[in-house]
Parts: sequence; structure tokens; C-alpha cells
Amino acid sequence: MAETGIRTLVVDDEQLARDRLRRFLAELGDVDVIGDAANGVEAVQLIAERRPDLVFLDVQMPGMDGFEVLKALGTPPPHVVFATAHDEYAIRAFEVQAIDYLLKPFARARVHEAVARVRARRAAAQPATDLDAVLRRLEERRRIQVSQVPVHSGRRILVLPVNDILWFGVEQRLVYAHTAERGFMTNYTLRELEERLDPETFFRAHKSSLVNLEHLKEIQPWFGGRYKLVMRDQARSEVALSRVQARALRARLRW
Repeated sequence: MAETGIRTLVVDDEQLARDRLRRFLAELGDVDVIGDAANGVEAVQLIAERRPDLVFLDVQMPGMDGFEVLKALGTPPPHVVFATAHDEYAIRAFEVQAIDYLLKPFARARVHEAVARVRARRAAAQPATDLDAVLRRLEERRRIQVSQVPVHSGRRILVLPVNDILWFGVEQRLVYAHTAERGFMTNYTLRELEERLDPETFFRAHKSSLVNLEHLKEIQPWFGGRYKLVMRDQARSEVALSRVQARALRARLRW
């Protein structure tokens, strides 16, 4: 049977979020959900293959996030409704560009309202929003240094002061923020954190770690002429320091 209505793709790394959104969209007679994706790579592939009219796109996904998906889209782009749990900078950018977004957990009324706005734009033959302008606005916002970082703790989102974070480290392709108590999963890449954190405080010790120098206690010689950093916590946590970055840190601290 031929598909009718607004051909829609749902992109979110959480199964529960995808299921909830699908359930709300199924209540609308003119929306056809033609697929879903659990990560950015899948999303880019499905958008290219199926050419949806509308994409509900999660902002925070490990690996390739929603913004990177936008950069990879061809032209003309589909209409996009963003989904976000806590990215205040993204929300401000969306508001400036008059783009719709949903805050998690999704509310039925807001999902229906977002579709109604897309429906109205389509009826008026308005093109999809200028996504290049959105990306430019986001990049401007991202260059502003942040003082807090949202992290995951079970089903809760905690907001940690960056001063409390000893280091960020990559574990199984995810970035964790380590405090004196434990590590918390984030939705950032190390590159994004480098761009958003104060470079006078956070130092790239290794390709897989970013260290808060204010919590650095010792620099210890290691095998092969390398070094490791000992942090100022009760566990005396250790972070590897690459040879190249050891030279940079030596020049910076003059040790």
C-alpha cells in the first residue's frame, strides 16, 4: 500500500524514547513513520535512502551526535524537530532560528504541536529551515566556555561544576567525567569539551583524556620514558600522559 502523509523518521539512541515518540505520532492520521535510527550513522544512511519529509532528531547521542548528522545531510534537507534533555545552548540556537524542539521526556501535546507546525509549513509550501544557519549559531554558542557539564546518573541528569571534575576520559567510545567520587557518562566528545572548557585549566594529556590541572597532584615517571599524572583524590587516580603532551606540559609548567 502506498505511503501517504508526512513521511517521518525517528532518531534517538534510547529505545524507550523512540517507542514513546512513535506511540504519540501513531495517534496522528497524517504521519507515516517510515523508520527509526538508534545513532547518527544509521540516521544519515536512512535519510539518504528514504528521503523523509520530517525527522525527529535527538541532539545528544554518543559518537555522531545530532549536529553532526545535520552537517552530513544533503539538499534539500527535511524538516527537522530536535529532541534534547538538557542542552541550553542548543535550545537558544533553535529559538533564534525559529526551529521547533522537544524537551525530554516527550509530552503528547508538544509532539502533536510540533507536527502541526510542520504541517502548516508544508501547506504553505515553505522550505525546510535553513539548517546551515542553525549550525553557524550553534558553533557560535559552543565557543562560549562552560562552567557546568550535564552527566548521566542512572535515569537522572546531574549538572556538575567543571571545577569538581578531575579529568575526562574515553571508555569504550564514550566520554566519562571523573570526580573524586566516581565517573559519570557524558554526551560530549573530547574535542567538543576542549572547545568549550577553559584551556588554561583543562589540558589534553592523551588522545583519550582531558585533565583538570587544578586537581593535578604529581607527575610520575613511567616505563619507556613516559609519564603518568596522579590526581588529587583519595584514590590517587592515574592518567596516562603521552610523550608529545609531556613535552607540552613540561613547557607549560616548567618542570
